[in-house]
Amino acid sequence: MYESLKGKTALVTGSGKRTGIGYQIADILASNGCNIIIADMGRNVTESGGVSTGTHDEMEEIAKGLKEENGIDALAVDVDVTSPASINRMVENIKKHFEHIEILCNNAGATFGANLIQLYDEDAWVKTVDINLHGTFRVSQAIIPLMLGKPGSIINISSKAGKEPPPLGNGAYAVAKAGVIMFTKVLAKELGGAGIRVNAICPGQINTEMRRWGYDVEATVLDISREERIQQVCATIPLGRIGEPDEVAKLVAFLASEESSYITGQAINVCGGQMLAY
Repeated sequence: MYESLKGKTALVTGSGKRTGIGYQIADILASNGCNIIIADMGRNVTESGGVSTGTHDEMEEIAKGLKEENGIDALAVDVDVTSPASINRMVENIKKHFEHIEILCNNAGATFGANLIQLYDEDAWVKTVDINLHGTFRVSQAIIPLMLGKPGSIINISSKAGKEPPPLGNGAYAVAKAGVIMFTKVLAKELGGAGIRVNAICPGQINTEMRRWGYDVEATVLDISREERIQQVCATIPLGRIGEPDEVAKLVAFLASEESSYITGQAINVCGGQMLAY
């Protein structure tokens, strides 16, 4: 339990599905006493990367559940991180409910059209970069004014792919997540004087919808089963297993808390040791 989180307000994008990392982040922050803003598309959209977004009813149910279970305040807001107008509407909705935000977790992400560079569809490439990188920029830019004046923490969810090229042509996602790491460093430098720390988390093999979709794609290309592909991947991980979403969420809680008060501008791996050189 991080006592320093009690009473703070946290916005978590991409948190409208109970199956994702975003929900686990919201859940652990709420369990530590944070007020929570659940932000997601508000409609059922399944991206090519195997990630389904939260409908507004699902988001309201999650917010209600977190509020009742933890005795905190919670709000569900619709947002499309590719749309400045949608982000502005989200901010206005937040202002009606909360005066200040201490914690921002940019978790929303997706991938489209995975292919070799010479075969990558340009629209799919641009959309992937827009959601993962530009979406992180847009939301941060809109929320920072609500964070100024108090110490705060921004946590950007990057990826192992942002440090090491992924297999089988998912280049747009890798490039976008590498951009998120540099964006994190730039923002940490700019906001340090305001007492706002900015860090990135780079998950490796985590049991999410997107990663399960990835295993299926890789297994098809390699002409093996998903289970065989997972066994191959686990053989490259010193801890010998796939991680769980809550293992990423636990690090978010630490980085949001005052226990990490001298950590900023970092891109921290959660990968079971798979990336020992980065």
